[in-house]
Amino acid sequence: MKILTAEQMREVDRLTTERFGIPSLQLMENAGAAVAEFIRGHFPGIARKKIVVLCGKGNNGGDGFVVARLLRAAGASPVVLLAAEAAAVSGDAAVNMKRWEEAGGETRACSTPAGWAAAREILASSSVIVDALLGTGVRGPVEGFLARVIEDVSAAREEGRRRGGRLSIVSVDMPSGLASDATDFGGPVICADFTVTLAAPKLGQLILPRASCCGALVLRSIGTPEELLEADASLKLHWLEPGEFRALPLARAADSHKGTYGHALIVAGSLGKSGAAVLAARGALRSGAGLVTVATPRDVLPIVAAGMSELMTEALESTETGSVAARNDALLMEMARGKSVVAIGPGLSTHAETQRIIRSIVARIESPLIVDADGLNAFAGAPDPLAQRRAGLLAVTPHPGEMARLLGMKAPEVQARRLEIALSTAARWRAHVVLKGYHTILATPDGRAFFNSTGNPGMASGGTGDVLTGMLAGLTAQIGVEDWPRVLGFGVYLHGLAGDIAASRVGQAPLVASDLIEAIPEAYARVLAEWEHGR
Repeated sequence: MKILTAEQMREVDRLTTERFGIPSLQLMENAGAAVAEFIRGHFPGIARKKIVVLCGKGNNGGDGFVVARLLRAAGASPVVLLAAEAAAVSGDAAVNMKRWEEAGGETRACSTPAGWAAAREILASSSVIVDALLGTGVRGPVEGFLARVIEDVSAAREEGRRRGGRLSIVSVDMPSGLASDATDFGGPVICADFTVTLAAPKLGQLILPRASCCGALVLRSIGTPEELLEADASLKLHWLEPGEFRALPLARAADSHKGTYGHALIVAGSLGKSGAAVLAARGALRSGAGLVTVATPRDVLPIVAAGMSELMTEALESTETGSVAARNDALLMEMARGKSVVAIGPGLSTHAETQRIIRSIVARIESPLIVDADGLNAFAGAPDPLAQRRAGLLAVTPHPGEMARLLGMKAPEVQARRLEIALSTAARWRAHVVLKGYHTILATPDGRAFFNSTGNPGMASGGTGDVLTGMLAGLTAQIGVEDWPRVLGFGVYLHGLAGDIAASRVGQAPLVASDLIEAIPEAYARVLAEWEHGR
């Protein structure tokens, strides 16, 4: 699914009307209907809930009037608060305000601080607040009266929860105050529990520091022709969702065998870090690789071999500290020959001799190569050899700290320029760059970027990155590299989804990497079910 800026979304809406004959008023009706449907589905018994719809004077407010009318038709009794004078509402929004009132609804205009003060008392006792105040129309920091409205909505949410209630905020398209594009304007932002984004995700929902104010991001169609988005080659930003992976060959033929689904070699582990090798290998097997071999120091091989019965292992000579010794160079090159994919890095250590052999074999392995963790640390402050690799496809999977070490900067600098850095390093290193973290970014050498929104804070635990490395290797072995960006994107999405499933079972704080691995089969099944449902 393509990701749009506010300007691109306006252009898509214009072309939808001009080229495909879908009136803007119909698009607004579709938008309101999509949000109302979400609310009815997510909040059972809406007739018994106190719902407040907060409308602005623009098109986002028009969507809100449609939501209110349709919820009323479904048996609810929403209260509509208009943060403007009624006379200031125009165009399609005015049409839908009139339709709401003709259906028996009342619009309570609160355009002054005094008027708002009288109305805001109903917020904290509400069950659901529908935020249709500003949408994608924000051009700078929200100030003055509207800033006060946004602050009061956020305060009401917290006050309602302190009283033991459950007040949920559903934002229409964008949380009010949050920019749709890559610039954070500052100013107050409504922190929603759910954002029903319309037609396509917006860039600000995925890249801004306050993107978490979106809560759960829910995409709904409003009738925008798909070809307007997918046929536009200039739109190079994608949101990872099941539809992105539909063309991947995941169905297994009846006459297939283990050799059909590839052989992954994982070079990992050292004394004290054998678990990293086990987690990566288990992730690879659970993701569908036909065969997985772990090459690991002889000192830790028995521990790794015991980690999962289905693993194969190869012993490597050890340094005095139990890491991979340099004299394994020729042996590792032989092991890598003919493998579907090689993953290198988890738990290898930063021993100087081990780092030296990493640099040597990364430059020469001809199989598709995934480099993570201590594999990346071998290039800290000197990443140019990654760009000089001529042997084959390369993917790197740094977290912000590892990327900072690669580039000789601080992690906060990386976080402040995540998309820019992911795209520039992908181009410079001719690599697929998976910049991990909140809304992981997968950048490709040809200038595309894929954003992921699955996953949760419970995954901030040792070993989950090792599992991702293994999953990327396992999926590459199984599917191949014909469309490697989407194979890698599928791995990132599946990893986050498995983390979400694991968190629903054990909670976020207790979640460990092994819990995530156990949830991979269900995550896989959910994606396949989504495809079946979408046919």
